[in-house]
Amino acid sequence: MIRSLLSLALGASALATPAAALAEPLPADPLGSPMWEYHAGKLFAGAPVVFDPRVMVALPMLTENQHVMPVTVDARALNEVKRIVIFADLNPIPVAVEYTPLAAHAFIATRIKLDQRTPVRAAVLTADGVWHVAGGWVDAAGGGCSAPPVSRVRGDWADHLGELRGAVWQGADAIRVRMSLRHPMDTGLVENIPAYNLEQLTVSDAHGTPLARLVVHGSVSEDPVFTLMLAPAAKGELAVSGRDTGGLEFGGRLLPTSGTRIAAAVAR
Repeated sequence: MIRSLLSLALGASALATPAAALAEPLPADPLGSPMWEYHAGKLFAGAPVVFDPRVMVALPMLTENQHVMPVTVDARALNEVKRIVIFADLNPIPVAVEYTPLAAHAFIATRIKLDQRTPVRAAVLTADGVWHVAGGWVDAAGGGCSAPPVSRVRGDWADHLGELRGAVWQGADAIRVRMSLRHPMDTGLVENIPAYNLEQLTVSDAHGTPLARLVVHGSVSEDPVFTLMLAPAAKGELAVSGRDTGGLEFGGRLLPTSGTRIAAAVAR
């Protein structure tokens, strides 16, 4: 029995040691962020990380409205992209979006909140297990995550909760989808307003096959807007479904019209 227990202990130790030894050292951060090692340790969990100019991140140098800061990530130059994560180092809610392009190109555009001047980055995971990272500093006045959304100030947020708008444009190499869902996207950092945000969004084809999945966090701007590039085969009617942290489910369909633009029906 003692020998068996000793063997098990030695076996467990042998399994643990290589895992730690396989952890890749982090590359030096070209942006010099004080939070790079902390976030990289949590997000990448020891996987290989490279700073890669093939990941194109479009950002303004200065955001005029810290509640609505546009960011576009184009990683189509990489092969077999499995996941895209958009995060801001110095935000109280760092991760904004986790995108899985199932039958879609490695492209996403959205709008996020900034609570202060911070690096904004995209981390792109490829099939070989390597994370490809790019981004830049964005100046912001501050308070994007800690001020109430406009719909809360107006008091009409519940009247429009879950309304969906969208359009689709057919291209030669991709189908571009732009969709927005009405939601206050409360961060929980405003006094007397608990956290309440859209947390999942899925685009599927007419047969119910998922084409793209998003995990959405509270640092995405109020009334989230997303632009995606689906594979050319994703023709015909598209379905959009979502769920928020309160358990409410939303959905709607993007219906083909006589032209190349597809208009979405309003869904509540």
